[in-house]
Amino acid sequence: MAGTFSQIYIQVVFAVQNRECMIHSSWEEELYKYISGIVKNKEQKMLAINGMPDHIHFFIGMRPSCCLSDLVREIKKSSNDFIKEKKFTKFKFNWQEGYGAFSYSHSQIDSVVKYIMNQKEHHKKHTFREEYLDFLKKFEIEFKDEYLFKWIE
Repeated sequence: MAGTFSQIYIQVVFAVQNRECMIHSSWEEELYKYISGIVKNKEQKMLAINGMPDHIHFFIGMRPSCCLSDLVREIKKSSNDFIKEKKFTKFKFNWQEGYGAFSYSHSQIDSVVKYIMNQKEHHKKHTFREEYLDFLKKFEIEFKDEYLFKWIE
């Protein structure tokens, strides 16, 4: 019996609505564990997750049967509900529409994991906007500014 063999690695990036700094360090680990649980329950492999108060990155090994847009939609919806149920913030929390998804080869796994786990240091030198635009340019993704995240200036 023939099997399906694949090797798909995707980094996903998305932001808090209006890029507000709402993910607090006191509960970010619990949020990351919750999101990791969703990924695992959907039979995907979480390789790294981390972020900043206004956005997150996660890196997964993905099965070809997975629909990335469905997975991200489920992560955003469920984690949004989780944040509200846990009352992590007294302010209204929502994820911003859209996300970035960037693919990598097996040889890049270690460097992407290190990059994600080093977000706090990275953002001492680069803003989220700079980082996101760098991704779009590096991956040669055409875009229009009006369809990017809403940026707080």
